Amino acid sequence: MKVPFVSIRKEYSFLKRKINAVIPHVINNESLLFGRSVGEFEKKFAKYIGSRYCLTLNSGTDALILGLRALQLSPGDEVLLPTHTFFATALAAVENGLKPVLVDTDINDFGMDLTDLKSKITNRTKAIIIVHLYGQAEKMEEIQQIISKDGRKIHLIEDACQAHGALYKGKRAGSFGTFSAFSFYPTKNLGGYGDGGAVTTSNTALAKRLGFLRQYGQIKKYYHSYVGINSRMDTIQAAILNIKLAYLNEWNHKRQQLAKEYNRILSPLTPDIKIPVIFPERRSVYHLYVVRALKQQKLISYLTSHGVTTLIHYPKPIHLQKALHFLGYKRGMLPNSEKLSKEIISLPLHHFITLHQIRYVARSIQKFYQ
Repeated sequence: MKVPFVSIRKEYSFLKRKINAVIPHVINNESLLFGRSVGEFEKKFAKYIGSRYCLTLNSGTDALILGLRALQLSPGDEVLLPTHTFFATALAAVENGLKPVLVDTDINDFGMDLTDLKSKITNRTKAIIIVHLYGQAEKMEEIQQIISKDGRKIHLIEDACQAHGALYKGKRAGSFGTFSAFSFYPTKNLGGYGDGGAVTTSNTALAKRLGFLRQYGQIKKYYHSYVGINSRMDTIQAAILNIKLAYLNEWNHKRQQLAKEYNRILSPLTPDIKIPVIFPERRSVYHLYVVRALKQQKLISYLTSHGVTTLIHYPKPIHLQKALHFLGYKRGMLPNSEKLSKEIISLPLHHFITLHQIRYVARSIQKFYQ
């Protein structure tokens, strides 16, 4: 059996009639940039997340970069962020002349290690970027308490690019911080058919400034008050996302049910396999189903030979990336993240994978460890 990691074709086949109708409608009736569908999606997604504003952009990376720029921090200010994340989280700080300070990983939930986080907050810390990694919300109350200690004025920023619809105590990821960044890359739980991103916020001044920054920093055409960039979501992508947003909760629920099946079959394999920890106050939407595995590389090779595509998110922590060598981090400084990178495997899970495929993958893993 072949089990691909994702299947965009199956999703498109399900939505084909609606997608094929909306694209010519946009071309014939709307502006291709900032058309009516863009405004509709921004309103719907802001309401879905529980924020006052949503501003669409070209990508989740741009959402982080421009969101940070809109805060108007000073060069050299420190931004704390996890080392176990996609590189764009750190790139956003560097692109704004800020200093990334990297925090080790909590091996239980793949989020920030709170002890390490506390130790790295200084009077130069101006923002903390938390990442709702793999579709699971971070430890929001604990982190908020750390930030607010002694009256600290530190911006809480949510990288929610993998967490469309995730919950923390009934509140959606993306509604806690000064601003939050989302990606609509095609493989996300809510993805377009190209690049796309958004910032959600309830801060009126920040939303207004961000609106200028995404259009070259101009307050009106040819008059530039800020150093911005060109970062706009195409109207066609917004129209597609309007269709898909109506299915997001249903698709997330399906991912949750499929994850339960993985859990049922794989949990007896502990300690060879450690399944994702379930926390009662959080509801993951399983953008990725990530296990910790003994014999990581051998298991990956075995699954590949049996038609199962797997990935590692992420094989090299941010602090060991060559591009950021100037920060001065060395191997061994953030040990939890380095340990995890040698254990984690992302198994196929998406809202159009079948229960039969899930069971095939899980039982293949069972056979490997027999």
